[in-house]
Amino acid sequence: MKRVYNFSAGPAVLPEEVLKEAAEEMLDYNGTGMSVMEMSHRSKAFEEIIGEAEKSLRRLMNIPNNYKVLFLQGGASQQFAMIPMNLMKNKVADYINTGMWSKKAIAEAKLYGKVNVIATSEDKKFSYIPDVKNVKISEDADYVYICHNNTICGTKFTELPEVGDKILVADMSSDILSEPVDVSKYGLIYAGVQKNIGPAGVVVVIIREDLITEDVLPGTPTMLKYKTHADNNSLYNTPPAYGIYICGKVFKWVEKLGGLEAMKKHNEYKASILYDFLDSSEMFKPTVEKQHRSLMNVPFVTDSDELNVKFVKEAKEHGIENIKGHRSVGGMRASIYNAMPIEGVKTLVEFMKKFEEENK
Repeated sequence: MKRVYNFSAGPAVLPEEVLKEAAEEMLDYNGTGMSVMEMSHRSKAFEEIIGEAEKSLRRLMNIPNNYKVLFLQGGASQQFAMIPMNLMKNKVADYINTGMWSKKAIAEAKLYGKVNVIATSEDKKFSYIPDVKNVKISEDADYVYICHNNTICGTKFTELPEVGDKILVADMSSDILSEPVDVSKYGLIYAGVQKNIGPAGVVVVIIREDLITEDVLPGTPTMLKYKTHADNNSLYNTPPAYGIYICGKVFKWVEKLGGLEAMKKHNEYKASILYDFLDSSEMFKPTVEKQHRSLMNVPFVTDSDELNVKFVKEAKEHGIENIKGHRSVGGMRASIYNAMPIEGVKTLVEFMKKFEEENK
């Protein structure tokens, strides 16, 4: 068996250690004589699995006691609607537009109320994060929404808008667990897990308890109320059990490596290897302004579409997979999530050096 270096933006690389553990337990989890895929979500064995996953995540992120952790379905995209359905009491919300996923969230929220785009970086193709220091928050806004790390554009918030007594909502799908986060600054954090935590099919929601109420928009389905899931410990219906099981293993893996402080150092080192080369290269150029660069998603281009295509093709032949950039940005994109080993980034950079030398 030969493992490639998988730079996919999601579903993305998972820790080999976790995959091997799951393989060993595939047919018989913990002496139950069955796979986690086969067991009842009401069983004692699965209740322990989901309970331990929550405890691990709470330790990792130092989640305050007045926050609920929910393991839901529908992915991050379902949260685009679920958030306004549950939080848009005055039918007004402020959004900061920093890329495609923000735009999708804005479009969905407009179905439920008035959306104020209070800052945007669309003027430069989302290559930076707009200044949020003096951004004006609408007096009647129910919440302020940001996409913390932009998977497609490769940008990241390094400071948060001052929202006062407003609720700050953050999509952290592509950078959750990559570094420490002060959860208390947010009313709600959510993340589709298929980038930095587990397999597609699970979304983690961390929500302050006072925001979980029956006071939702009229017509909100039972399944789209946070209260439904909070009251039932994420077991109102059959959850994505196997995905949650893998998430729990990844949480333990991050804890074993030293937690989020250690993860941040690890990710900064990995990213510096790639960015340092890009800043010195005559052929490859990063597309994001330096102060706003993501540690997780690194888009880069050459001056030639033909060279870009050639690079992606030859990279694949060298065991470097899913390096093609998103169509809206072009070129290439290396997603270097927690589970991407340092050796993978070094291998990519060595290949880039070789490619540059051979294609001068």
